Amino acid sequence: MKSKHLMIATAVTGALALGTLATTPVAEAAGKEKCYGVSKAGQNDCATKTSSCAGTAKEDGQKDAFVVVPKGLCEKLIGGSTQSS
Repeated sequence: MKSKHLMIATAVTGALALGTLATTPVAEAAGKEKCYGVSKAGQNDCATKTSSCAGTAKEDGQKDAFVVVPKGLCEKLIGGSTQSS
């Protein structure tokens, strides 16, 4: 009986993990884009070239750190780029 519960828990956990991964591209396709070079120190959305975690940018405007913004906004921000440096 315990084995059956473990299998169900594992399946549910796996489905939740896949659902989370699947939403990232959808969010970008829904009018969002990555904007590099505009985040404040410690406020980046995801990994940089030198770290693997969000919130680890060491300086304001770090060129390899990004935040997700509405499409078209990045080009209007001073220092903003849709390409990592």
